[in-house]
Amino acid sequence: MNKIDAKQWKKYVIKDLFVTEKKGKKLQVPTGSYVDKKQLSDGKTPRITVTGANNGVYGYFDCNSENKNYRVFENFISVSFLGTVFYQKNKASLDMKVHCLKPLNIELNEYTGLFLVTAINRSLKNSSYADQISSTVLAELSIKLPSDKYGSPDFSYMEEYMKNRKIAVSASLTKLQSAKQSAVFQKIDTKEWRNFHLYEIFEIDSGTKLDKAKMDTTTPKINFVGRSNFNNGITQKVNEIQGLTPYDLGCLTLALGGAYLGSCFIQEEPFYTSQNVAVLIPKENIAFEAKQFIATAIFKESQNNYRAFIKELNAHIKRDFMIKLPANTNGAPDYDYMTAYISKIKKQSSHTLEALRAI
Repeated sequence: MNKIDAKQWKKYVIKDLFVTEKKGKKLQVPTGSYVDKKQLSDGKTPRITVTGANNGVYGYFDCNSENKNYRVFENFISVSFLGTVFYQKNKASLDMKVHCLKPLNIELNEYTGLFLVTAINRSLKNSSYADQISSTVLAELSIKLPSDKYGSPDFSYMEEYMKNRKIAVSASLTKLQSAKQSAVFQKIDTKEWRNFHLYEIFEIDSGTKLDKAKMDTTTPKINFVGRSNFNNGITQKVNEIQGLTPYDLGCLTLALGGAYLGSCFIQEEPFYTSQNVAVLIPKENIAFEAKQFIATAIFKESQNNYRAFIKELNAHIKRDFMIKLPANTNGAPDYDYMTAYISKIKKQSSHTLEALRAI
């Protein structure tokens, strides 16, 4: 499909397109609230939190009592204060600091919903709100959308575009599935693996703790790594800071909290970090492929046993955070095994990657 020409698109303000509520003299979009776990029981209604995984769904619950803070919406877009954005087709309850965008004049479907999610994401990435997207701030956010001859958002165009994208993606996924079936991956036997504290493998540094909003970007040359799961965690390039030496390439970065908690990347150029991003400095020479293996193990452990704002990594990363890895006969991490395993996957995945590039 041809690239979209957005030159003739218009900017629209969220409060003009979506349902709002009065908050004093200001308008705000509807937002979720805190509900004590004691008032929640296992159920069928998804609860949307600030997480960037699983469409924002933390679990499925019902509320045990008539609690005004237990707010349920249907067919809407959820936006957390951290900037995670998802289309929610079915009924869902919202956790605190998760906002609801429900259009004023149309009913969303999966196509218009996903188009708007992309537009909102793009607008948030270009904004300076960082981790402070309140319900009132969101109401004033501008998003760029295609417009019809009357100057209104062209939802018909959005729907048709996303339908065509779905057809193109489906064709690519068919190729991908075929490539996956042709590749033979040996299942890992983890019976002889053992748990390692992260501090056994890395020196764990707290990072440079810089504020992205205050960084100078007039002559950018140093990567700036934030709590993101995109682009290797790199959110922008910034000027080199006199007197502050960037971290060396080859170190790993780890998001300690927020929506992308546990996102772990190998940095291939010198870098600075934002707040709540730890730097893992290998204690010995570890091959790139073995680092990839370890980064995956770190992310999996983080997703399985930690949660943003409830049980984050900050208090555990230097103390009791552990990952399960293959061990050699001496009981040390078997980096040779990890390197060989990842190298084999890369070789077997060449056809899969070709299919992915076509999506």
